[in-house]
This record gives sequence, structure tokens and C-alpha cells, in this order.
Amino acid sequence: MLSWFSTNLATIIVFLVVALVVGLVVLKMVRDKKKGKSSCSCGCGGCPLKDSCHSNSK
Repeated sequence: MLSWFSTNLATIIVFLVVALVVGLVVLKMVRDKKKGKSSCSCGCGGCPLKDSCHSNSK
């Protein structure tokens, strides 16, 4: 088991870093959604789905 771990150490580290980055991005998206921020940062005025996305804020 220890030899397998040492052989794949670089792969394990890269996986953990990628998983951490993805987790942080998802966390940021959830927090922004709870605050009512837009995910595209270009505003909702021209968006065809603006009424379904923010229907509860009217």
C-alpha cells in the first residue's frame, strides 16, 4: 500500500488541488446566488430568462 501511494503521489496531489479549486468555485457560486448576484456579470436587462431567474425579487 505504501509503495502504491508513493508511486502515485504526484497524481494524488494534482487531484486534491483540482478538487479544492472546483470546491471553492462552487462555494463562491452558491454564495453569490444567495446574495442575488448574477453569474455572468453582464446584468439581467437583456437576458431572455430574467423573469424566471429573479421572479421572487419583484
